[in-house]
Amino acid sequence: MKRMQGRRRIMKEKMNKIPVFYACDDNFVKYTMVSLQSMMDHASKEVQYEIHVLHTNISEEMQKKMYAMENANFSVQFDHVTEYLHSIQEKLPLRDYYSNTTYFRLFIAEMFPEIDKAIYIDSDTVVLGDIAQLYAYDLGDAYVGACREQVMIQEDVYGTYVEKVLGVERDNYFNAGMLVINCEQFRKNHVLEQFMELLPMYNFVVTQDEDYLNLICHNKVCWLPQKWNVEVFGQIPCREEEICVLHYIMVSKPWHYSDCRLQEYFWKSAQKTSVYAEIRQVLESYTDEERKRDAVSCDRLMQTAKDEIAKENNYLNLVKAGKLKSKDRLEVLEKIALYEREGRFGEDVEEDPPTRQLQPSEIDYLRKKLKSRIKTRLTYKVARTFLNKIIENKQLIIKDVIGTEHMDALTSGAVITCNHFNAFDSFAIQLAFEQAKLKKKKMYRVIREGNYTGFPGFYGVLMRHCNTLPLSSNFKTMEKFIAAVDRVLEKNQFVLVYPEQGMWWNYRKPRPLQKGAFTFAARNNKPVLPVFITMEDSDVLDDDGFYVQEYTVHFCEPIYPDPNKKRAQNSCEMRDKNYEAWKAVYEQTYGEKLTYSCDEEQPIKEKKAL
Repeated sequence: MKRMQGRRRIMKEKMNKIPVFYACDDNFVKYTMVSLQSMMDHASKEVQYEIHVLHTNISEEMQKKMYAMENANFSVQFDHVTEYLHSIQEKLPLRDYYSNTTYFRLFIAEMFPEIDKAIYIDSDTVVLGDIAQLYAYDLGDAYVGACREQVMIQEDVYGTYVEKVLGVERDNYFNAGMLVINCEQFRKNHVLEQFMELLPMYNFVVTQDEDYLNLICHNKVCWLPQKWNVEVFGQIPCREEEICVLHYIMVSKPWHYSDCRLQEYFWKSAQKTSVYAEIRQVLESYTDEERKRDAVSCDRLMQTAKDEIAKENNYLNLVKAGKLKSKDRLEVLEKIALYEREGRFGEDVEEDPPTRQLQPSEIDYLRKKLKSRIKTRLTYKVARTFLNKIIENKQLIIKDVIGTEHMDALTSGAVITCNHFNAFDSFAIQLAFEQAKLKKKKMYRVIREGNYTGFPGFYGVLMRHCNTLPLSSNFKTMEKFIAAVDRVLEKNQFVLVYPEQGMWWNYRKPRPLQKGAFTFAARNNKPVLPVFITMEDSDVLDDDGFYVQEYTVHFCEPIYPDPNKKRAQNSCEMRDKNYEAWKAVYEQTYGEKLTYSCDEEQPIKEKKAL
């Protein structure tokens, strides 16, 4: 009880301490102070707000002025980013009114490993709501909470830019001037590393860091109500009285233009700061020449966007041409090509998770224990939520399922065989399996020992609790495995086996098959149901620079063992028939003869991999 109370106290303390980050230089910090003042005017008195200012050159004088704003609920600290900036500052693309401070938000998660979630807000903002309410949004596993960028939605040139240059839908592009950052997910998914990898690949010159963030966080965004980032641009997306954060984007600055829309909110807060006189002086001294320069800057920005759209080697065109794809993925594809040339079809091209020997006492294959059944039931619910999400995000696209009638008739169960080319292919099989008219039937999956014992995180949970049947290097455990497979088939259920063994990422050809799956079918007098998944490029660009594949799941005719033949003979013949069924689907779908670079003339049955 005391331990539970202690946990609740810690959680409450975390909730009552809200880290808020700004990023600015010595020239801009006075506007940060105005934004902070507005935040303080609307803040809850029951919450502690920890204000961080990321910088490299803010003077002691300006720091003192901002420190003087501290009160019982607000603390202020200045954080140098020199260490994080040093290695990349010469690589950062800058334009016009931008400075390198625009990139500082990317460093927050790594600089502050103790923080799980943080608010980042630009200095050219006025806060009209309690920022604690913004912080309270549950981000789930999204990288950021953000609002849609209205410039991209309302201005066709910029909308076309993000769609034709970045490959991001215009209404799924966020403004990075106000973010709720899921620091835990930033670290877990190495967002800063992804940024560093993207940086030398392409120089985004329109919205700079915002483009990089939108690429990295694509489909990883928790969309927040637009009132939390209302840009002073075009049509305001909510009623004025509903605005919680007002954002003076681009050249729409109240300290440069006395007729700036909604400028009264800025000046109301500015009057309460020690830098009010300085800011008024900036407005009064801003010249017509400087305003003309702003107009030229806006025209230049739009022209830059048009130029990027028209450029033959813009980012999206380079991706489509295969010139900007993930280095890791390209290395995998090169290795696949090498292994095909050398006929090494049964070997892995990617490293498996570290493994250890699975002991007999560690595994309840058939979920006989109540604890095992409960874990499986709960894991399936979580897996279903995850599956729905990756479908919604178009990370898994099933175009069609063909031949379910071949499964409908298999009331006596079967060994299902499928080509193995992606971590998501088992989800595709599961969805296709559920389309069949088989009531109260389960599908078990044969997996590798390392996937059960060594797979980390969420996928590790799925591997251990979603009706999986792990192989083992331990003889006693393997005896339990064989008995479990036999029992599943005896109960007229289904067992999914990948007879190619290793996974070859997005490899479209069927590979030579190992005998294990067919031995199980023959010894239990059960049919084999060959399933072959074909794929084609979708119009969805994945984070690795490759297009997400659209899957078509083909159920072939079942293959039955011959009762008049011995088990070994049945195993070999069923394997060969399975391969021929896959081959037929491949050649019919892709319209080409199945050949391999190792030896296109050699019959498949003679290949060493067999």
